[in-house]
Amino acid sequence: MKRSCLLAGMMAAGILSAAWAAPEEKPSTRADQREVAVTIYNENLALVKDGRKVKLDRGANRLAWREVSAQMRPETALLRNVSNPAGIRLIEQNFDFDLLTPQKLLEKYVGREVTVISVNPATGAEKRETATVLASNGGVVLRFADRIETGVPGRLAFSGVPDNLRDTPTLVITLDGKAGGEQNLELSYLTGGLSWKADYVAELNERDDRLDVNGWVTLTNRSGTAYPDARLQLVAGDVNLVQEELVRGRPVQLMAKAAPAEADMREEALFEYHLYTLERPTTIADNQTKQVALMSAASVPVKKELLFEGQNYYYSGQYGELGRKLKAAVFVEFANKGEGLGIPLPRGVVRVYKKDGKGNAQFIGEDRIDHTPRNETVRLKLGEAFDVTADRRQTDFRKLGGTSRYNYVYESAYRIAIKNAKNEAVTVKVVEPMPGDWQVLSESHPHAKVAANTAVWSVAVPAQGKAELSYRVLVRY
Repeated sequence: MKRSCLLAGMMAAGILSAAWAAPEEKPSTRADQREVAVTIYNENLALVKDGRKVKLDRGANRLAWREVSAQMRPETALLRNVSNPAGIRLIEQNFDFDLLTPQKLLEKYVGREVTVISVNPATGAEKRETATVLASNGGVVLRFADRIETGVPGRLAFSGVPDNLRDTPTLVITLDGKAGGEQNLELSYLTGGLSWKADYVAELNERDDRLDVNGWVTLTNRSGTAYPDARLQLVAGDVNLVQEELVRGRPVQLMAKAAPAEADMREEALFEYHLYTLERPTTIADNQTKQVALMSAASVPVKKELLFEGQNYYYSGQYGELGRKLKAAVFVEFANKGEGLGIPLPRGVVRVYKKDGKGNAQFIGEDRIDHTPRNETVRLKLGEAFDVTADRRQTDFRKLGGTSRYNYVYESAYRIAIKNAKNEAVTVKVVEPMPGDWQVLSESHPHAKVAANTAVWSVAVPAQGKAELSYRVLVRY
């Protein structure tokens, strides 16, 4: 009796195995697509949701879901039945990304027979011979019945294309259909090859106290497939990811200055990030860089700053000359608030222009900003001033006490001579990082203690003139 049960079980298993081996591959192409949604993250990562209407058989199905991303992370793929959640049961899936090329086809036929077709140049008659492919690395090696040849003495004919060699990346899904007929299926997966970044273009006015700024989303698709009429969303924020070997895209080329445009993106909070949704469908072609308007603001109040910044090691040793013709760093800053602004600004590069005397916009510098919440200050370093320079000198240094580096006491004095070759007066900020416990003993201009280790002086310098800042400091370690 046990033997009969065992035989019955083996027969049932064999019948079931035969049933699952039987289904013919059922292709699903972009023609079946009803909708597609793409959410792109900053980290060269995207979530794709591909909705298609597919006709399934009742029972075993082998579905070839074509035209997926070539950089799909197959372990993240999930197929669900939208019209009938319990209508399918997933059995197995295989991601075939080995694409059909003459070389790939030849590699798959190593150890197999091909037909070699050659033409007699004198008569034009074709000759067909059977040969076995022995190797295909760096050239082909063929074994005929009576010889071995390298190279192809004619053209090759193959009996077919191997099942795992595809003309487009394909996810092959084996599933059990609870009911036959048309089903609304959705395949979602994470993929590399899609990335986005923000780019900003700003133009300063003549007086350097106002600017117009336009923000653009620059997205790049190198995933190996297109996403026609996609619902596009972008996530700004630092999403934690388990380290994966993702293919990094090449950097996008610098964006040229563009005319102001109304923003197409709607922003909302998402967990601890921000989500930007394009209010219209868009086609993301393969190997394409696309730009979409993010924001636009006009006549934004801006503050310009010329800055000299010292180093804290100046105050613990004797140096004398600390620099001649030092150039002032040029900064501009504005608040992320007001009409057109006041939205979280994604990380990106801000490129700033200004019109010359003939009204032509000239590039004057760029800087990268991090994710900036609303009402925060955007601060940009644009370069170094040509006409505002300084000579810095330590005029006195004395060690007043201390036997180790933990109880030293130093007194030192400094003079900073600032020159202004411009035709208008400027105000220069001098920022000095002070180590230890410090005290300004004397000074030519009043300082502000903006932090526990920072003193700041504001020095007015007349047009085509100069000014001098001098101060003496006591430092205890």
